[in-house]
Amino acid sequence: MTDWTISTLGEICKKGGGSIQTGPFGSQLHESDYQQEGTPVVMPADINNGLISTRRIARVSENHVQRLKRHKLKLGDIVYGRRGDIGRQALVRDTNVGWLCGTGCLKVTLGSAAVSSEFLHRYLSTQSVIGWIEGQAVGATMPNLNTGILERVPVIFPKAIETQQKIAAILSAYDDLIANNQRRITLLERMAEDIYLEWFVRLRFPGHENVARDRGVPAGWNVCSLGDVLELCYGKALKDEDRQSGTVPVYGSGGVVGAHSTSLVDGPGIVVGRKGNVGSVFWSERAFFPIDTAYFVRSAASLYYLVFLLRSMNFINNDSAVPGLSRQQAYSNKLLFPPNRLIEDFTAKVKVLFDAKRVLSEQNEVLKATRDALLPRLISGKLSVNALDIHFPPGMVEAG
Repeated sequence: MTDWTISTLGEICKKGGGSIQTGPFGSQLHESDYQQEGTPVVMPADINNGLISTRRIARVSENHVQRLKRHKLKLGDIVYGRRGDIGRQALVRDTNVGWLCGTGCLKVTLGSAAVSSEFLHRYLSTQSVIGWIEGQAVGATMPNLNTGILERVPVIFPKAIETQQKIAAILSAYDDLIANNQRRITLLERMAEDIYLEWFVRLRFPGHENVARDRGVPAGWNVCSLGDVLELCYGKALKDEDRQSGTVPVYGSGGVVGAHSTSLVDGPGIVVGRKGNVGSVFWSERAFFPIDTAYFVRSAASLYYLVFLLRSMNFINNDSAVPGLSRQQAYSNKLLFPPNRLIEDFTAKVKVLFDAKRVLSEQNEVLKATRDALLPRLISGKLSVNALDIHFPPGMVEAG
């Protein structure tokens, strides 16, 4: 592979006039500096699947941004978390420019390096590189990443920038398809939730104008307790070392935490967080295995209705040491339960949306598997792209 070369991340940055630097120290940026509005500050928890999530991102005012301007993110920078899941990194895109690299993160700036930032981002996502970084990490209990480790990361790349761009473009095409499907999934979820809110919260269900009400309660509706409607069943302990290779999703209180060869509950089903992420509610289309930090739901009522009912409830923590949800506590919640006919009509409507969502999710699984299988072959040069007529899309990121 004479048309490929090897270097280190540190050398690439140095030649391009870039740098690898840590985010501000805790003494420079305090928790009290964060606010609801302002410039986002990227923390390790905000790095997810190669992107920067703004779901819970912290923000600071402009005076802090100016004070910490050396930590501002530029187009094509790569941000790493310094602790915990240290192989996790994200590429800075147009929407992230001007944000701050936060405490607990490292910022890689390529400058004018002869390496595509899109290609490098993909290269650093390979399991071989992540494994190398994890093997170099310091700290017995909590792995830590530092600038020295990142500077030593070996990087193998094509000498021709066009080849790098072609590889990045192929992988980005898969990401674009996945992202488009995910947007459609989100839209379907919102549509189903809107129907639930309209019918069962605002009480504007079909024919509501012709239904008599007593103190606001429509005729045929009953005030009851959650325990009258469903049963919360305990999950089963399943240690990491006891899990066997398989495709059955394993659910904890925070969602999917792994996979196993056998299931405990047939799908579709509902998982409710019991310890840790109390009252979290997850839907599984396929058979699944809930562990002992979660409940699963049994009920004669429609699960398509119950998943929205549970998500609308505010489960209060009653365990001072470890956040927990007792069944008695959950069962005592009062609710207004609709007639079976209305639940059946609702189920018929939203099941169509759930089925469409399932198809898109399955498509994404295939796309991700194909992309992940291509990634190491493209990045290593085993699969040549030289003969392919692929051009670098204008909207893709490049360091400059």
